[in-house]
Amino acid sequence: MTLKELQELIRFVSRSNVNEVELETKDVKLVIKTGRSGGQPIAETQYLTGAPAMPPVQVQPTVQMSPAPETHIASTPTPPAEPTPQHEAGRITIKSPMIGTFYRSSGPDKPAFVNVGDKIEKGKVICIIEAMKLFNEIESEVTGTIVKVLVNDASPVEFDQPLFLVEPS
Repeated sequence: MTLKELQELIRFVSRSNVNEVELETKDVKLVIKTGRSGGQPIAETQYLTGAPAMPPVQVQPTVQMSPAPETHIASTPTPPAEPTPQHEAGRITIKSPMIGTFYRSSGPDKPAFVNVGDKIEKGKVICIIEAMKLFNEIESEVTGTIVKVLVNDASPVEFDQPLFLVEPS
């Protein structure tokens, strides 16, 4: 896990209503606790045996925590929702359901899933977002024509960032 991915995860946790997140891969076990008492998130990283020797990462997030609003706080994180279409001037914006890296194709030598002018249907894979070494196929929730691709290939994307403009049909 890179430092940038770790920082993105900490930002995501600090914006959510989650008190603690644990992530474990074959090489790394990561625990992030927010405390929710006005403090900053604390990240603990433990490298498991057999993993390549790497120095521990000291993380000093710049996000200040504020008390959670008086709403229901889930005890476990919920999975991110699929892209939510937003209507803008008769066009629909397909947004990123997660933080990660945006890819237009399944590989560097493969054609893009969709291009400007392509007709898409609900359920068609339109891109991939890599998050935490997992490649997530993002499917269209609308039927229409791609008007504009709003993100460059292999670029980092934020949660709810616009990816495509679609003319509905």
